Amino acid sequence: MGRVTERRRVIRIRDGAVSTRPDTLVAEEPLEIRLGGKPLAITMRTPGDDFALAAGFLVSEGVLGSADELANIVYCAGATEDGSNTYNIVDVRLAPGVPVPDITLERNVYTTSSCGLCGKASLDAVRTTARWSLDTAADAMPPIEPETLAALPDRLRAAQRVFDRTGGLHAAGLFTTDGELLDLREDVGRHNAVDKIVGRALQQGLLPLSSCVLMVSGRASFELAQKAVMAGIPVLAAVSAPSALAVDLATEAGLTLVGFLRGTSMNVYAGDHRLALRAAVTTS
Repeated sequence: MGRVTERRRVIRIRDGAVSTRPDTLVAEEPLEIRLGGKPLAITMRTPGDDFALAAGFLVSEGVLGSADELANIVYCAGATEDGSNTYNIVDVRLAPGVPVPDITLERNVYTTSSCGLCGKASLDAVRTTARWSLDTAADAMPPIEPETLAALPDRLRAAQRVFDRTGGLHAAGLFTTDGELLDLREDVGRHNAVDKIVGRALQQGLLPLSSCVLMVSGRASFELAQKAVMAGIPVLAAVSAPSALAVDLATEAGLTLVGFLRGTSMNVYAGDHRLALRAAVTTS
């Protein structure tokens, strides 16, 4: 829809020299997600892959788990006074027989670290809602070489086309255990980028992603660890730090969680059994 980037005039100062020039910025607009016609959530996102974003969000909520549970997703017209379509509201319809969760105005969900739930309640919510066991996934994938993980940040960065023009986007990439890039999405919110990845996988009938590695720019929050677990992804890697609650969830769910993945260095916070570690692990 041509709304991923926008142009703005800026004053540029370089070594004391002042000039004006147009600058390319990433677009940011609200997306309202409705379920069966009822408002469910609003997220600020980069327009594009909106249907996948909505589907992926509902996977992380435990509402969807397979393509046959989704009837359709449509944009809603009439969002403005003149009745025009802003392409900022989507309505998700579930297939017949798929239970619709209770939706209230206060939106009783657990997807963000600011949701007001305590750590134990958040962990319990994921445990009781996750459809796939990551322990099963561990048996289906070969050990991952640390060198393979070390190459992922550069491969992720090299595939970020919009970031090259704006410098203002997060990215999520889905890789094989051999480091092959399967899919990449960019967004102003790293959680949205992950939802777009998961939603596209759901639409293609690929869930659970039990032989894949999810690589994200930035840090690994509880929310991102939750999304990986809910999609059946056994390995989550990030270029920055995880939160303590993300580590707790990874440990409990059997998720391999890698942080500070930079160059040849990385920290493995949970699930080291999936890595081909040749040297003995020492403690200090």
